[in-house]
Amino acid sequence: MLDYLSKFLSLVNLVSLFKVLITALVIVVAAEVAKRSSLLAGLIVSMPLITVLTLIWLYWDTKDIKQVSDLTNNTLLMILPSLTFFLFFPILLKLNLNFVGAMLIAVLSTAICYWGYTIFLNKFFNISL
Repeated sequence: MLDYLSKFLSLVNLVSLFKVLITALVIVVAAEVAKRSSLLAGLIVSMPLITVLTLIWLYWDTKDIKQVSDLTNNTLLMILPSLTFFLFFPILLKLNLNFVGAMLIAVLSTAICYWGYTIFLNKFFNISL
């Protein structure tokens, strides 16, 4: 029994490692492409690759279509506040804030937008995290 459990845990670790490597590969490819073409990199990162991978991993792990469907719907619901980052960050950079400062302020501002959006969803649509 212990041998079976050990083999199972090794398989789980290999599957998790595979997931991490595939996900990291997508990020590295996008970063490398960005060095050569920001438009092409923008195309790559604007595609829902992480969402698609997450849906694949979730289905692979659970085989639960309802969970996958719920995640898809909730991802769509949460796109709006995520877009605020792409408003804040370039504006802050154009105001000559350094990269780190602009990134921190943009991330915090986006987090505040998420917080306000979840309050809005809860108050007007009875949707809560």
